[in-house]
Amino acid sequence: MNKLIQSLHDRLPAWAAEWVDTLVPLIEVALIVIGAWLVMRIARHVIRRLTSTYGLPVKVTTLFLRTVGVLVYGGALLWALGRLGVSGAILWTAFTGFATVGAVAFFAAWSVLSNLFCALLIYVTRSFRIGDVVELLDTGDKPGVKGQVVDINLVYTTLLESGDSQNGTSLQLPNSLFFQRPVRRWHGRAASEAILSAPPQG
Repeated sequence: MNKLIQSLHDRLPAWAAEWVDTLVPLIEVALIVIGAWLVMRIARHVIRRLTSTYGLPVKVTTLFLRTVGVLVYGGALLWALGRLGVSGAILWTAFTGFATVGAVAFFAAWSVLSNLFCALLIYVTRSFRIGDVVELLDTGDKPGVKGQVVDINLVYTTLLESGDSQNGTSLQLPNSLFFQRPVRRWHGRAASEAILSAPPQG
């Protein structure tokens, strides 16, 4: 492609060659922007399909779209700057600087990010849903925390231990905890009996 442009550049008069030198980078930048926009449209379509298939919450969908948007538009920006003549060394230095900061932030927020990922796994694997009665065991034969799932957000799963939402007790557990310990799930009549048999709190 560069050889073709250079050949065209050499055959044109000086005034036209200057226009080519200006227009070609602008056209390339426009194509990069259009490509990034198309990639984001495809990403939105795929994520919406996944959301409808697995019943993912809106917060998870929004988080994924924003993450993909940062990656796609950030990459398009760096590519466009490179086509406009910005030094590759400068771009690489900026990229490695941002990557280093991102890596430090990633490790600093690892516990929160692990809970976000586990929230996604809970929805995708359908291990339990809102309304289910689950018990988080310390070991296979020792009773643990038991309650009805009343909320699953990006960080916590809330269990109603006794009573109701107005007069009762609830417990917030990090989502990652459900992948570190055995989970017992109660079904049908057994779920109702499990709620009724829950020991009174405090």
